[in-house]
Amino acid sequence: MPREQTMNAGAPPPGASPWSAAPPPASPPPTCRTDLSVSPGIAFLLGFIPGVGAIYNGQYAKGLIHVVILGLLISVASSSITPELDGLIGLMIAAWFFYMAFEAYHTAKKRQLGLPVDEFSSIAPLRGRPGRLPVAPVLLIALGILFLLINFDLIRFRDVIRFWPVFLIALGVYMLWVRLSGDSAVTANREAANEHR
Repeated sequence: MPREQTMNAGAPPPGASPWSAAPPPASPPPTCRTDLSVSPGIAFLLGFIPGVGAIYNGQYAKGLIHVVILGLLISVASSSITPELDGLIGLMIAAWFFYMAFEAYHTAKKRQLGLPVDEFSSIAPLRGRPGRLPVAPVLLIALGILFLLINFDLIRFRDVIRFWPVFLIALGVYMLWVRLSGDSAVTANREAANEHR
């Protein structure tokens, strides 16, 4: 083999960038450090105390939100505005206690496995994919505006609570939209992968 061909054997083809000759070095996978000092069982038990389970996991803002939501539910149940919905509000309070406990357990389990946990890590991911509606912030803003209007006597709670099934309808529509858009995204990814083969 001529010397010129031997020297150019490892060179990139004409017209190609010299920087694209070698692939970039692969970055090492992130290491997850387990935290054995966290006990999901203790977090579950503390979760039945409003806000304490979240505080055990180092989520102080979430703990405050848990206390505020429980206070709102109790204030609605203790008021005489909607006596016909006392059973429903009671079930919501009981469900909220179990939700706080299971959420504390879930977050403690993630911490124990070394998975990333932020201030508002939850059972359901609050940070949606790009382009999707941020449901949790929109819902909190809507509820805040609603209770503000009720406090200023601009609307009556009895008239608003009659439309609570609308929430179930909106939630079902959103879940259906997420499911259909997720299926279409999976189909598009498969088609793109088949085209590259």
